Amino acid sequence: MTFLVDSHCHLDFPELAAQQDDVVARARNAGVGHFLTICTHVTKFDQIRAIAEKYNDISCTVGIHPHEAANEPEVDVEKLIGLAQHEKVVGFGETGLDFFYEHSPRKEQEISFRTHIAAAREAKLPIIIHTRDADAEMAAILKDEMGKGAFPGLIHCFSSGPELAALAVELGLYISISGIVTFKKADALRDTVKTVPLDRLLVETDSPYLAPMPHRGKTNEPAFVTQTAKMVAQIKGVGSEELAAQTTHNFFTLFTKAKRV
Repeated sequence: MTFLVDSHCHLDFPELAAQQDDVVARARNAGVGHFLTICTHVTKFDQIRAIAEKYNDISCTVGIHPHEAANEPEVDVEKLIGLAQHEKVVGFGETGLDFFYEHSPRKEQEISFRTHIAAAREAKLPIIIHTRDADAEMAAILKDEMGKGAFPGLIHCFSSGPELAALAVELGLYISISGIVTFKKADALRDTVKTVPLDRLLVETDSPYLAPMPHRGKTNEPAFVTQTAKMVAQIKGVGSEELAAQTTHNFFTLFTKAKRV
């Protein structure tokens, strides 16, 4: 049976945690067969891991969001890899660069990002990359780090231009599309999605944020990934079943530790 994967959600965030069982049930009823709940604070990793342990169709990550690079305890490669030994941890992040809000200094964001990349390279587990208003800097770091040795990963909630998308694909990375692609003013993103090979695309909610149309303005939840998938299918000129089958295949190809149940 074909199902969708929500490749990026935050089930520990208060908006979803308060009704976690109902949120998961609604998503399953909508055709979501696997969830990846993302770590943003290494100090809250135990909570993330507990969610993944509770449900057989939920995996998790370990990492520090760029917003928190200056606030969370500094972690080294060994620490990240150690935490990733748990069977439910399938990747690192989210990590990266956010020069829109700059909640943490740029240098500390970069140091944290490169540490996560090193862990991904050594452990051979994917890195989940967040990037906003930092295309040039992100491209430079990705090319530099790939030059040190390949690592798997994806750029999540992609909202950058076609140049970064093309570079990501060239470097062997995947691209995950969120509900932004359904927004009325997202023509540029839709044009970029047209250029990304279908075998490199994933879909996500980034819930509780960025609810897709027609739910925009509401609390986002994993069930709504169906709306994003519907739009991506239209953009790529394929049926909903084909889009679900391909993006789910892509997810499990990238996240090799995730168990398909």
